[in-house]
Amino acid sequence: MQTSIKLNEQLVLVTGGARGLGEHLVRAFLREGAKVVINYLNSAEAAQKLVAEAPERALAVQADVRDAAAVQAMFEQAEAHFGCPVTTVINNALPAFSFNGDARTHADALAWEHLNQQLEGVVGGALHTTQAALGGMRKQGFGRIVNVGTNLFQNPVVPYHDYTAAKAALLSLTRTLSQDLGPDGITVNMVSGGLLRTTDASAATPEAVFDYIAASTPLRRVTTPAEFADATLFFASPWSRSVTGQNLVVDGGLVKN
Repeated sequence: MQTSIKLNEQLVLVTGGARGLGEHLVRAFLREGAKVVINYLNSAEAAQKLVAEAPERALAVQADVRDAAAVQAMFEQAEAHFGCPVTTVINNALPAFSFNGDARTHADALAWEHLNQQLEGVVGGALHTTQAALGGMRKQGFGRIVNVGTNLFQNPVVPYHDYTAAKAALLSLTRTLSQDLGPDGITVNMVSGGLLRTTDASAATPEAVFDYIAASTPLRRVTTPAEFADATLFFASPWSRSVTGQNLVVDGGLVKN
């Protein structure tokens, strides 16, 4: 069993990696010398543009994370391409969602379909990638799984019921998986952001909301996707080799975990 592998020796898979926060996560790992699989659903052009920046260390693969068979095939393609199993999974993919408080689904109109759409993508997707990664991680005696969460389940300043419920379920899965997979040398952690300035999902957020959040943080600014991505590196790095089942909040100190 290996307690750590350097970032530049890892094969990292980022779901939803072609744009938004995912693009910044991909760039962060590429900057550190890792090989990266860029998973995407519809953003083929953006994914290939990222690959072109590091063609020897990046691979774009289309797969719907809600489809277990497609996810398994993606892992097999990644291992065949790079000649080694995936060591690190960043579960970032998000079903279609816009952080627009004015357009959110209110309690009286909330339906199970709204919740289920988020649960299938957020929790189901993370389950499928974890299961597909287990064989290779166990063979290596090493694995890193990092789930992207939210500070909204601690501070639901805007009650996005469906999105927040799915991310809260993902936190629970993070902790139970860490307990189950620890003996295999696999750590499972979460990095939770607040509103990020700016991603595709937060593009609809009014400027006044960004200003309000900035004024409420000790750092007096809104966290950027690049800053969030840098914090995510910690859970894949050797410095986190004894850390699992944790949730790191990266939001400028707005929420204390």
